[in-house]
Amino acid sequence: MPRFSIVVPVHKVQGYLRECLESVLAQSYGDFEVIVVDDRSPDGSGLILDEFAARDDRVRAVHLPENAGVGPCRNHGVSLARGEYLLFLDGDDSYTPGALAAIAARVDATGAPDVVLFDYARAHWQGGVKRNRDAHLFTEPGPDVFTIAERPELLDLFTVVWNKAYRLDFFRAGGFAFPTGFYEDAVVVYETLWTARTITLLDRVCVYYRQRRQGSALRTPSRDHFAVFATYERLFRFLAERPELERWRRFLYDHMADHYWFIIRQPDRVPPSARREFHTRARRDLRRHRPTGAPRLGYALLRGPYALYRLSRVTAPALGRLRKKQRQWLRGLRRIVLRVLRRLAPRPRLDPNLALYSAFSHRGVQGDPAAIYHKARELAPHIRGVWVVGADAEHTVPAGVEHVRPGSRAYRKLTARAKYLVNNANWANELVKREGAVHIHTHQGTPLKSMGTDLLPYPGARRGWSVTAMLRRADRWDYSIAANRHSELTWQRVYPCRFTSLPTGSPRNDCLAAPDPARRAAVRQRLGIAEDSRLVLYAPTNRDHRQGGWAPSTDLAHLASGLGNGFTLAVRLHPALARRHERGLLYGDLARQGVFLDVTDEPCVEDLLLASDALITDYSSLMFDYALLDRPIVVHAYDWETYKASRGTTFDVTAEPPGHVTCTDAELARVFASGAWRDEESARLRSVFRSRFTGYDDGRAAERVVRHLMLGEGLLPYGGASTTSTYEWAAGHVGRGEVVLASDRHAAGAGPVSVPAPGTTR
Repeated sequence: MPRFSIVVPVHKVQGYLRECLESVLAQSYGDFEVIVVDDRSPDGSGLILDEFAARDDRVRAVHLPENAGVGPCRNHGVSLARGEYLLFLDGDDSYTPGALAAIAARVDATGAPDVVLFDYARAHWQGGVKRNRDAHLFTEPGPDVFTIAERPELLDLFTVVWNKAYRLDFFRAGGFAFPTGFYEDAVVVYETLWTARTITLLDRVCVYYRQRRQGSALRTPSRDHFAVFATYERLFRFLAERPELERWRRFLYDHMADHYWFIIRQPDRVPPSARREFHTRARRDLRRHRPTGAPRLGYALLRGPYALYRLSRVTAPALGRLRKKQRQWLRGLRRIVLRVLRRLAPRPRLDPNLALYSAFSHRGVQGDPAAIYHKARELAPHIRGVWVVGADAEHTVPAGVEHVRPGSRAYRKLTARAKYLVNNANWANELVKREGAVHIHTHQGTPLKSMGTDLLPYPGARRGWSVTAMLRRADRWDYSIAANRHSELTWQRVYPCRFTSLPTGSPRNDCLAAPDPARRAAVRQRLGIAEDSRLVLYAPTNRDHRQGGWAPSTDLAHLASGLGNGFTLAVRLHPALARRHERGLLYGDLARQGVFLDVTDEPCVEDLLLASDALITDYSSLMFDYALLDRPIVVHAYDWETYKASRGTTFDVTAEPPGHVTCTDAELARVFASGAWRDEESARLRSVFRSRFTGYDDGRAAERVVRHLMLGEGLLPYGGASTTSTYEWAAGHVGRGEVVLASDRHAAGAGPVSVPAPGTTR
């Protein structure tokens, strides 16, 4: 008996069927049978499935004598199934690599539950792939095995059967069967979930759900969409026959109303000539099945007469255009009124004791702005610090940290009054800079990849970005924080704006320039790293030349096994890749199996750098930060020429690396197997790299920023105490022209570089 029986109904999918069946046969887990049911397809689908059946005896080709529809096809396949678990796959969709192995492992880990729910990704015809928008439901805390009454929110997942595995004995004992016609999945999905005693989740993308440009039966106007009425009639009858399921009547009613409303509003569902009849039947069902206590006012246009619905649909386009014109007129009027008010009404005074912070486009309390914020609370507690944090990141904000949402009324008030605005990304275009406000831009690490005007020769890298608009935003900067001389020269060249360069070092790297052993030990303990284990952090960056930017291509399983005993591999993806669907594929499988630690969601990357004993990266700016720790670095430049051609770089890191450079997985494995990762040559390369890129960092960068820009003190000398003498501004140390660097002045015995105090006219 095979472990899995996979039923594939086939009709007019000859262009996709090979890919579908190949995705099944290529699975690493081979204990399955594929029952492919040809629904009298008029194209070449039948010949294709016969070809696969002759090639592999796990494929069983079934040809129906006449066209019956998806439901009867699946029912026929179920009747022939012999496996322990039953799965369904549509002929134009496909399995992701490793999907069946992941499902089998989950079944084993949870004691053979009745139903396994797994995730999917939409594969669009133009090439984009996007994970299910409700993927977060798979990661929410809860028991491994449960009933739907314990997790009712899962009923809102996409109502399809191909994202589930059913224990065949449970399926047959329940007498579940698909109806004829459209919307057949809903019957089986709800009946099985309502009655299953054990359900489990698999946080893994197992199916690519193809989004076809055309050819989808559901998006074809026809009377076949009237089958939805029989679907819900059958479901209400199912509940009526089982009093113990009465609790789900209200859910089903609301779902039915939503579904009817969706179908009748879509131009590619019900033909215009049949919409009155569809509306009448929907109205009848809403009245007949309304549970006690349900409000009567909901879905008024479905409950009321068809003439009212029709009037709303006829007038909707005109009303939409009118509302659009009204919004445009109101926006224009608002601009005029605001312009007049700015001239006539006194603007709120800047609050000298108010600082507004943001990091990584409002993703939380992170990076250089966070280091400055914490140091300001210590040295300048009279300055109120407020963070701008997006709604999806509010749960990460530490207790006691004041924050507002971007675009809110509180946000607008604060941006109008804040003296200091600290960010490592640009503020929104509509933010108007107040005279006297101090904008401090910290950047996001030392630049290896091209930035600013350097992106002009690379249209792929700046796709969707306007360099001109970027420079207009940068024109608001008063101060540009420089982590090192390379950064300072680069920022001044690629952002030709009127800011002042502040050579302070990187505030977020203070903890790396002066590492705390206790903090390192605490992070390692939290991650579960043994005291005698060497932690190797792999931190690849994203790729502009790949759709979605996915990286890495490195064989992580091979890398982890090649490290050998005494090593632990941790992988941190670039933040832009954290929500990519690939993370729910083999990458996620390996992390669940303990092959490596997935530390992508760790909020503080500095903690990971402190905890690790070596860094593997490609072109991530983390290499510059990690060099401060003087620990081994390996550059895995497997696609260097491609990256350099598509993104551009500020220098050739393969010629001036911080450690050994590898170009293949085999070379990378040999570097660690041989011990070369920490040999004398590695130390020599790292020493040269450190001398070039760590000149400003001494553990007091955040203090320099706070003391100079917020407290008006002189700029701290490197590695020393504060100085209180009067500083003269070094002519030309601005965002353009000749540069005077702190390291140059110190070498000449001239003391620390002077920088104009906030608000000084330049």
